[in-house]
Amino acid sequence: MSIEITTLDNGLRVVTDHISTVETVSLGVWLNVGARSEPKEVNGIAHVLEHMAFKGTEKRSAKEIAEVIENVGGYVNAYTSRESTAYYVRLLKDDAPLGVDILSDILQNSTFQKSEFEREQSVILQEIGQTYDTPDDIIFDYFQETCFPDHPMGRPILGTSEIVQSLTSDRVKKYMHDHYGAKQMVLAAAGNIKHKDLVRMAQDYFVNLKPDCEKILEPSNYRGGEFRQERPLEQVHIVMGMEGLPYKHEDYYAASLLATILGGGMSSRLFQEIREKRGLVYSIYAFHSPSSDTGIFGVYAGTSQEKANELIEVTANELKHFSRTDFDADLKRAKAQIKASLMMSLESTSSRCEQLANQMHIHGKPISPHDTLKKIDHVTVDHIKKVADTFFASTPTFATLGPIDKVHGLEKLKKALG
Repeated sequence: MSIEITTLDNGLRVVTDHISTVETVSLGVWLNVGARSEPKEVNGIAHVLEHMAFKGTEKRSAKEIAEVIENVGGYVNAYTSRESTAYYVRLLKDDAPLGVDILSDILQNSTFQKSEFEREQSVILQEIGQTYDTPDDIIFDYFQETCFPDHPMGRPILGTSEIVQSLTSDRVKKYMHDHYGAKQMVLAAAGNIKHKDLVRMAQDYFVNLKPDCEKILEPSNYRGGEFRQERPLEQVHIVMGMEGLPYKHEDYYAASLLATILGGGMSSRLFQEIREKRGLVYSIYAFHSPSSDTGIFGVYAGTSQEKANELIEVTANELKHFSRTDFDADLKRAKAQIKASLMMSLESTSSRCEQLANQMHIHGKPISPHDTLKKIDHVTVDHIKKVADTFFASTPTFATLGPIDKVHGLEKLKKALG
């Protein structure tokens, strides 16, 4: 790996991972601005802005933005999360200047035409409706809101239909002006591109960025609780969890390994006990989702109404007694899984590019795979037990969706965990 970093005069950070053995390059702009940065009354505006950036600039129509990339066989996309927004392309190496041109154009010269805005509002409303109709997706929004009620971390990334319909193109344009500054951005690239060439392109194309924008985040405030919604579905969708750890916490890797041991594959504790031995579910997994100052640890499962209570009790029992079991072999396997996943991701220029950008925002510098592997190797059984005992003794969050009339609630979960 050959990683280089340059900070331009306007504050834009440029980071590259040069890979001479490939014929492509993945590059993009990552901003440390997402749904968490939104005022409550415009929840969803960051996601609307991500859509609108592709809907026309001063020199290109929405169609031309798509065509100019696809005419050379490239790929362009974007996404919004709670703490970041990304715009990225993947191209043949000789077309890298075109990629930088497109990214700089949509981030500096978007026009936010009223007709395009109204059309895209309709598209986003369809996206919100589709999410609502996908129970194993929307349940996580309900779970997140229950973890962080009345807090930006608990609001849905897509916003609500009512808020999206109330937005105007001028309001979205102002949000971009107020939140998209050069110092909030990282231009990252991985593939067959020289650092000095990308720096030169950035200097040539990113000339109209506002240097900095005020960014004030409300500190996280995990509270937990219960969400229940009756729906005429075939399955009960369940997420149960508690507050996790932020990215920079010393036990971050222990929390990730704990999630893998409990529900990170077919050999995991929960999969073996609940699906293979008892046949209670088709799908069950554990997760640890970190952010800048907090995190969420949880378990998702979908099952029939008749088996839901047994599922909850067995899962709670697995969590409660985890630290008193022998899991040396499980830890060894979990380390192998995470390390293999990391090394496999290095074979993808897209993954390497995204990792670079995220590491710059989180740590202020790239983290080498070697350093990450060392941190994973240093996690011990005692580390895992400490994290597990802390998590499973804390205030739980419980979300259920589906035919839940006879399904146990939060108090039953607390009793099972206690």
